[in-house]
Order: sequence, then C-alpha cells, then structure tokens
Amino acid sequence: MTGHIQGNPIQGIVLKLASITSFTIMSASLKLAGTLPVGQLVFGRSFFSLIPLFAILAIRGNLWTGLKTERFPAHFGRSVLGATGMAFGFTALTLLPLPEATAIGFAGPLFVVVLSALILGEDVRIFRWSAVLVGFVGVIVMLWPRLTVLSNPEGLGDGELIGALAGLASAFVGAFAGITVRALTRTERSATIVIYFALLTSLFSLVTIPFGWVWPDPREAVLLVTAGIAGGFGQILLTESYRHAELSMIAPFDYTSLLYTLAVGYALFGDLPTVTMMVGALIVIAAGLAVIWREHLRGIDRSKMRKVSLPQN
Repeated sequence: MTGHIQGNPIQGIVLKLASITSFTIMSASLKLAGTLPVGQLVFGRSFFSLIPLFAILAIRGNLWTGLKTERFPAHFGRSVLGATGMAFGFTALTLLPLPEATAIGFAGPLFVVVLSALILGEDVRIFRWSAVLVGFVGVIVMLWPRLTVLSNPEGLGDGELIGALAGLASAFVGAFAGITVRALTRTERSATIVIYFALLTSLFSLVTIPFGWVWPDPREAVLLVTAGIAGGFGQILLTESYRHAELSMIAPFDYTSLLYTLAVGYALFGDLPTVTMMVGALIVIAAGLAVIWREHLRGIDRSKMRKVSLPQN
C-alpha cells in the first residue's frame, strides 16, 4: 500500500469504481442493521474490516511492517476524530434515506479546503473560496426541508433533522481527520495508518457497550460482518486505485456514489430522492468538481491523504 503511481489510468478508474461499490454495500448493510446502536455499528464496520486488511498484508508479507510505528499518539488522535465522524455518519445513515445521507457527505471536500487554509495555512484563492461558498449553498438547499421542521416542532419526532445535522457534522469531522492523515503520511505507511485506525476505532467503540448494545440476531450479525468486510475491501481498492492514476483523474468518480445509492436506496428501501435533495447535491457536486479542477491546474496532489481517508461513512 504505497503511493507509487504505476501509470494505468483505466485500471485506476476501475479500482475506484469497485471501491465505491464496496462502500455502497457497506452503507446498505449498516442501514439494514440500523436498529442496532450506533456504537455497535461502528465496531462492526471497524473490527471486521481487519479481516481483508490483515489478509492482504499477510499475503504481501508486510503485516508486521504495517504495524511498526513511532507515532502512536498521532494515530490515536486521528482515530478519535475518525471514530467520531463515523458515529455521526452512521447516525445520519440510520435516520435519513441512503441517497440523502450520501449527498450530505459530499460537503466533506468543501470543509477540507476551509480547514487547509485555517490550519495548514494553504494559499486558497478566490476561485476555490467561491466554489466552497457555492457548495455550501447546495448543502443548505439539501438541508432546507429538514431545517424548516424547526417551525413545526411536531415534525421533529422522525429524527430526520437530527440525521441531517449528524451528516453535516460527520462531513466536518471527517475533513478534520483528513487533515491529520495528511500530516501522518509524511512519515507513516498507508497500511500503518489504516490498520491503527481500524484497531483503535474498534477499541473506542467498546466504550459504548454500557449504553445499550444488544446481542444481534443472525441476520444482524451477518450484516455487521458484511459491512466490515466490504468496508475493508473498499479501503484496499481505494488505496490501489491511487497507485495507478493521479488524484485529479480519479477524484471526480467519488460522485458516482450518488448514482449507486440512488439505485440501492430505491431497490432496498423504496427511497425516492426529493427535488431539493437532487438540486442541492448537484450544486455541491459542481462545486467539488470545480475545486478538483482548480487543484489539478495548480498541481496540488493530495493523493496520500485521500488514499487512506474514509468514505463518506
């Protein structure tokens, strides 16, 4: 799991699309198991992802190498942020239609631009700031039907406002975690970052046991294992995709996840997208693509950070 680019763009795109398929399976499995507590969903997603991760590293003969680190505190902090973002994301996933939860997550790259300027001191010029502002307008459009519930408190019972705000919080915390990943990649292997994230997040989730974990029935157990394994494979495929093509070529395919979740959401849950959700999502996608295009022109390569960061839940 290195960042070396081997120069096969088609293979990179295929691997990227395969990773999105895996993450969609993960999200659908978690939503189907959504009656379980969020902490338990985080555990299943994290712990069982170690199965494919350890298997691939063992086959390559670099399992023990992947576990070597001199920056455990940094991994700990990154994992706290990642686990928090995951918990928010899974809350959104259980309370919102699958396509909407996915679309709100598209705000993540916009938050990355803001945090990169504020924390890392990156030179963000007027074009990218304009794209970010337009993107946040799209987020408001998506959230507007949920925000108007505030004028009708009787409508708060369905939890969709909480889900929408949780999705936005997940995008923000996930972007913050991405900034820490970027710092880690300066000294740490991708495999090391991924393994410690899965291990530590699994441990963190155990803290929520006193808050209502339940013994899963066979169906729920299968869904938890499926979510973890699919998430693990998605992480591997995502990492591999960036070994074959540049970030600027592959990153736009992130947004095909909306098409996947629209199809899966309708097939499994009967979810139909609203007009405001689709309009807002398209605005956010357009803003995100503008940021990617601008960064491509400026030669900014964030592949090390993106190849180990998590989906959008």
